[in-house]
Amino acid sequence: MVVNDIVKKLNLKVFNKNADLNLEVKGGFVGDLLSHVMGNSDEGQVWLTVQTHKNVLAIASLNDLSAIVLIDNQQPDSKMLEAAEEEGIPVLGSDKSAFHLGGELFGLLEISS
Repeated sequence: MVVNDIVKKLNLKVFNKNADLNLEVKGGFVGDLLSHVMGNSDEGQVWLTVQTHKNVLAIASLNDLSAIVLIDNQQPDSKMLEAAEEEGIPVLGSDKSAFHLGGELFGLLEISS
């Protein structure tokens, strides 16, 4: 499964239009404490968070995450989008909670494996 598949199936908004939506999705990670995400997320995961600042992109890049999904109608700030364009990491959005969206993502990934 690639990022574009989850965008379509989970009805996600794409904030940075030049993002690479063909990155492989290997799993998901839910968290808002940046140090926890940095130490525990894995390559290819999609990160669900409420964090909307550019430091999120530094961690996503460091850990080779496939996408960031802003939950609960959060909007990225301009510096986050600038960093997303530089790093090529998709920043996506949803009106759903982490609990709801995480469950849906888990179901999709289980079906595809």
